[in-house]
Amino acid sequence: MPAHNQSPHNHPQANTYKSCRAWLWLLSTIIFGIVTDLVSKSLAFTHVAGIPVHIDRADVLTEQHIGNLIPYHESVVVIPRILDFILVLNPGAVFGIGAGQRWFFIIFTLIAVIIAFVLFAKWTKPRDSIAHAGFGLIIAGGVGNLYDRIIFGCVRDFIHPLPGVKLPFNITWPNGGSNEVWPYVSNIADLYLLIGIALLLIYTWKQPPESSPPKKISTTH
Repeated sequence: MPAHNQSPHNHPQANTYKSCRAWLWLLSTIIFGIVTDLVSKSLAFTHVAGIPVHIDRADVLTEQHIGNLIPYHESVVVIPRILDFILVLNPGAVFGIGAGQRWFFIIFTLIAVIIAFVLFAKWTKPRDSIAHAGFGLIIAGGVGNLYDRIIFGCVRDFIHPLPGVKLPFNITWPNGGSNEVWPYVSNIADLYLLIGIALLLIYTWKQPPESSPPKKISTTH
């Protein structure tokens, strides 16, 4: 007779795609993430510059320097030397990487979202809430910026952490040459992407090491 008959509940990936709890965590995180990202962008572009700033996709696609589409305004100091708000249009990815490659990032984001759903169903257990929230935040961040790229032709950014805080010893970042600790302006979607990745790293780190199946001991009669 078989030495061990494994039940479906002992198989870590068997039921995740059928688990209401897992889908509730994933979908509620996605909805929360997308709504808060888009609402925050709308509020920022309505209030930060002192006047509402409306971004038209046709203008973005024809303007050589899309920064000209935002009127000059001072940063809004939220917490001195910790957080400022300032409006920026980003034609690339996170941190402005790959400017002008809009269609590449649209396709890349769609593929990444599909992969995230597959990993959620195949890689996690039904009660792995940390991993489900992590995938939800990654999907929400990707979809939030994907919405911007499709509707506006660029991504709306407004969050500037650590404004004016300089790198030590006159160190500067390569290429751009900035000496600020964090010279980039981003948004809530970018924050969710980073948090989601961090949650998945924590989830991976907490997994017990895989143990090899016990060897069968044969006996002779």
